[in-house]
Amino acid sequence: MRWPDIAAVFGTLPWAVCGAVATRLYMPERATADIDVLIHRRDSRAARRLLEGHRYVRTGDLAIGGSTWRSPDAALVDVIERDDPWVPAALQEAAANLDSQGLPILPLPYLVVMKLQASRVQDLADLARMLGAAEPELLDRVRRVARDYAPEDVGDLESLIELGKLEGGG
Repeated sequence: MRWPDIAAVFGTLPWAVCGAVATRLYMPERATADIDVLIHRRDSRAARRLLEGHRYVRTGDLAIGGSTWRSPDAALVDVIERDDPWVPAALQEAAANLDSQGLPILPLPYLVVMKLQASRVQDLADLARMLGAAEPELLDRVRRVARDYAPEDVGDLESLIELGKLEGGG
């Protein structure tokens, strides 16, 4: 799927794609109705001005922090605002972690932490698929980041890795 050129909207503001669109870098793409973008909470006013300046229309608030916007071509964009300690490093790494469309994608270790914390059924399914297909070196990095930022979820992470390997036949 093609998504709006959000890079043209945000310019130099640090941001990264997260959610279903981000997972396509780590597993086969699945259908989704919107694109989720992560920004640091401190950048929320600047992001709002940039979106409005590019004729995006705010359509509501997100329960998890942030807002939903409709692009001029009617695509939905969820702007998730977080201030977790890992966000600055994740956004910096994302700038060089581009998908085929050129969108900066949240690196897998941070995407895993974000999805573990969300704990929705779809997030857990995504995690199993992504982790089951990940190379051992990348899994080691995922484990380190999870230990640092989501230590309460490390047991679940190991279970999801094993489930993903079973599902993928690995």
